[in-house]
Amino acid sequence: MATETRVVATEHSPVGGLAHDTTGGISNPILGMLLFITSEVMFFAGLFAAYFNIRANAGTWPPDVSIYEGNVDPLQILPLVGPATVILIASSFTCQMGVWAIRRNDRTGLTRAIGITVVMGIVFLLMQAIDYTELWSKGLTLASGTYGTTYYTLTGFHGAHVFGGVVMLSVVLYRSMAGQFSARHHDAVEATSLYWHFVDVVWVALFSILYLL
Repeated sequence: MATETRVVATEHSPVGGLAHDTTGGISNPILGMLLFITSEVMFFAGLFAAYFNIRANAGTWPPDVSIYEGNVDPLQILPLVGPATVILIASSFTCQMGVWAIRRNDRTGLTRAIGITVVMGIVFLLMQAIDYTELWSKGLTLASGTYGTTYYTLTGFHGAHVFGGVVMLSVVLYRSMAGQFSARHHDAVEATSLYWHFVDVVWVALFSILYLL
């Protein structure tokens, strides 16, 4: 009896025939940072949702401006918040300049750019602290109803993230000065820059809804 042999054709992806690329893909530090940022996006999305829900149900916003000195809304863009916003946005550019520098294997450029970014982050935090002091003296406190609570909650959590970013940048700065980064080894710089850009984007959103809308 003749034995019938059947050949079953199996279709494979063209990628399967390629050699394994040991240098491609996303590194673990960058992937970890992207996952962390994803969780932080959900965290701030919840805060924004709570803010808009409270604001929509309040009718008028702020609910009661008579509690403030002079019967005026104390959330003023100048002279602190506006310049602080410009400084934080500019720090995102200096941070990215550091990334571009180390990609060229320019360690001096990385150190200079990250150092400037750290200083700008600290200045932003100091300006926010001064703004808090002035608002507190005008009567806007955590006890000032939903208006004060939501304001300090949103900006306070963001300030904590800025502080964390400054710490991370300071570590990158220290390692840069120690010569631990090169064009082939700078994943920590890339990951930290992603976090700092995220912090800046969140502040632009906060600035828009708290001071402009």
